[in-house]
Formats: sequence, structure tokens, C-alpha cells
Amino acid sequence: MTRPPAQTKPLSGVELVREVCRRIRLARSHWDAHHNGACRQERERALALYATLSEAAKEQVPQVLRVWLRYRSEKYFGAKRTPSGSPRK
Repeated sequence: MTRPPAQTKPLSGVELVREVCRRIRLARSHWDAHHNGACRQERERALALYATLSEAAKEQVPQVLRVWLRYRSEKYFGAKRTPSGSPRK
């Protein structure tokens, strides 16, 4: 499914919350399919949009999505991430 070209006006309000939720769900589906690169990309996009939300708008994002975003961000993609045990060849 192809998406329409980028919109000329920035998202706001309910549209922005929906887009954040959509991106988090997309990142979760990539995570479940073990597509780590795609997951990382969508997660970064979701975090960038999530950071623009007001506190009231952040509360509109379902808690399960907020928890997943925070958990994956800190545990698997954060600066204090545990490096893999095997050296790269």
C-alpha cells in the first residue's frame, strides 16, 4: 500500500495523535516480524512526533502503546543498551 505524498500542512490535534499511534503500531509490527532496521526507523519517527505532543495529547495515546515505545526505546535502542555478546565478523 503506497502512501500519498507528504502533506503540505503539518499535523496537529487529533490527526497528530492518530499518526503517532499509527507509527508506534507499525514499529511494533516490524518488531514482531524481526525487521529491526525498519522497527528502529519507525520508532524514531514515532518518538519525534510524540515529542511534539502536549501533555494532554500524550494522554490520548493508548497506554499500551506509550509503554511499548518507552520500553523498546530504553531497553533495545537506548544509549545504555547492553552490547551483543558475540564479536562481529
